[in-house]
Amino acid sequence: MLINFNNLEINKLHPQTEFENKVIFFIKEWLSSAETVKVQTSGSTGVPKVFEIEKQKMLNSAKMTCDFLNLKQGDSALICLPVEYISGKMMVVRAFQRKLNLNIKNPSITPLEDLSEETGFCAMTPLQVENSLDKIHFIRNLIIGGAAVSESLKNKLCQTLKSSNSQTKIYETYGMSETLSHIALKEIFPKQNEYFTVLDGVEISVDDRNCLKILAPKLNSELLQTNDLVEIFNGHQFKYLGRIDNVINSGGAKIFPEQLESLVKKEIPNEAVFLGIPDDILGQKLVLVIEGFQDEEVKSQISNLKFKKSFHKPKETIFVKKIPRTPNGKVNRKELLNLISGI
Repeated sequence: MLINFNNLEINKLHPQTEFENKVIFFIKEWLSSAETVKVQTSGSTGVPKVFEIEKQKMLNSAKMTCDFLNLKQGDSALICLPVEYISGKMMVVRAFQRKLNLNIKNPSITPLEDLSEETGFCAMTPLQVENSLDKIHFIRNLIIGGAAVSESLKNKLCQTLKSSNSQTKIYETYGMSETLSHIALKEIFPKQNEYFTVLDGVEISVDDRNCLKILAPKLNSELLQTNDLVEIFNGHQFKYLGRIDNVINSGGAKIFPEQLESLVKKEIPNEAVFLGIPDDILGQKLVLVIEGFQDEEVKSQISNLKFKKSFHKPKETIFVKKIPRTPNGKVNRKELLNLISGI
């Protein structure tokens, strides 16, 4: 289904699928006289909850993104994210704010499988992108969120798009439900930037733990304190180091698992997660969990990796059939820790 937001006639839309029904239901909710809409969080950093957001703040967020990507009235966009969450809702609001033509695709892991024409803008999860590499060149502006983009996926995107001479621009996003999707973007193709750049109207700082603080009055009236460790550059850019609650304390040394995971994923295609498991001597023992069947070649690759510090090398490598994830695709570290504790 294609919805023309430049000439929206909601009563003339005839949904054929359950997802199209959900999108149209949200559009009707959006067009109602209510000043707020309900949004469900993913539960990736806590208990899932439902809260209300002002429509005007969602419009502010939509304008910030559309301006950053230079989207224009009449451009095409594609929604393939669940509309229960802020990620899907914001795709609809961006189409409404900028009067885009919105193509509705079921939010499966292969949402682009029947795409055959250029699309101006799309938001996807890393898993969706991983399963859509042969069609990514049809997207002019792609933002990827919901989970970190692995080095392996970045390499695949680069190889795929360079061979197709694509004009595609791809950005990794940083944000949360409370910031109405993302507040910062980092280009990963054709350039590979190291830092996220915040959108206009967003101010950033850090607390005494070096965790990011976000002031974005157009999106949220409160100063948002995160548990994300960052390095700030030039006042409006930052490098993400990892979540402070994921930090592993092994023998007194603080280890940032996300940084080690980025290193490992440059060498192996498997999903890889570093965890700290209880240890009588070290406090926490560093282990590496790899998704897939036991593979001696992969273990050898890990063994030969040049880690910056000796204590960055995992004390043990564990293979699991499937790494548990939250509904929006993020690794569920707590559940994974429980899983390997029973191995």
